[in-house]
Amino acid sequence: MIRPSVPRSPVSRQAPPEIARHILLLRDDVIVLDKPAGLPVHRGPRGGASLEDWLEALRMGKRHLPQPAHRLDADTAGCLALGRTKPALAALGRIFAAGLAGKTYWAVVAGGPRGADGRIALPLRKVSSAARGWRMEPHPDGQPAATAWRVLGRGGGLAWLELRPETGRTHQLRVHCAAAGWPILGDPVYGAGGAGGLHLLARRLVLPLDPPAEAEAPVPPHMAAAIGLCGGAG
Repeated sequence: MIRPSVPRSPVSRQAPPEIARHILLLRDDVIVLDKPAGLPVHRGPRGGASLEDWLEALRMGKRHLPQPAHRLDADTAGCLALGRTKPALAALGRIFAAGLAGKTYWAVVAGGPRGADGRIALPLRKVSSAARGWRMEPHPDGQPAATAWRVLGRGGGLAWLELRPETGRTHQLRVHCAAAGWPILGDPVYGAGGAGGLHLLARRLVLPLDPPAEAEAPVPPHMAAAIGLCGGAG
């Protein structure tokens, strides 16, 4: 988990090195960050470190603080887009709301599908209980949700998958993989947990801006060994 302290320097036009190394794309209108696994995008009611602690350092001469245009789960690493101006943030909001952002994820799952590729279409709804808190579950009365998948490699009882969500439901990829019988490695809610953390990476993001923007996140250290077992270079 990476939680660098951030000096408050609103006149600075450069982010400090510990944050700058997480910048995948920097344009006048948008920043795409490689968000570390374990860092929430927003500060929760209990406080604690979050991406909000980085925003002042990411201002870099702009009038307004950059703002996240979408969300990633705290335990998911990879591409996160922030708008640097109000018009850019509004444009990004429309893109994500309309499902026009090209999102590609990598995941390592226990077991894995039998085929080479396919599609999961399972509606999802939110449920909660005093004993287990809230979670998502497949249910006919839930919101439509679909995920395309492709096997990139196998080994050691694991499968390395490319996942392309066609909808943007909360925990969609995690629930769909678990419901298919191959939970994402390290998932503490829908799988067995452990394994050094959730093996889910927002690998690539393509944004139909003018001009288009795209970024690709590297494999985080906690996923490298499992991807290696499946034949990847990590």
